[in-house]
Amino acid sequence: MPEAPVVFAGAVQVQRGPAPFSVTLAGGTAAGELTCALTGTLLAPPPPAQLTDVQLSGGEGDYEIAAREGRWQVRAATLTVTRAVAAEFYRALPPRPVPLSKRLFWRAVLALAGSGAGVALLRALRGRRGGE
Repeated sequence: MPEAPVVFAGAVQVQRGPAPFSVTLAGGTAAGELTCALTGTLLAPPPPAQLTDVQLSGGEGDYEIAAREGRWQVRAATLTVTRAVAAEFYRALPPRPVPLSKRLFWRAVLALAGSGAGVALLRALRGRRGGE
């Protein structure tokens, strides 16, 4: 567990898994999107499917999920924290623009594929190319 508690802002989705009990919290933090997966024994009734303003704290096998809706203890737990980095990745490496010639080619192929005569023409072109 990180030294500081994990603090979610706003709505947090809660998913429960099969035994051994596991709970996954997914929502936004000040640093971006975050997913926390806990596996262990829940010491209270299960939390609802959505919580608000969640704080996950604890460590060394004992964790507490605190939210506006209540508190839940998880014992003998392991914690996995995953951050969503797709937005930062694509900001750093924007997709390469597709050349105009390639866009026009695929637009023509898809337009031909939309009619029976076009499909026959594409098959004929493919057969002629495959025989070379």
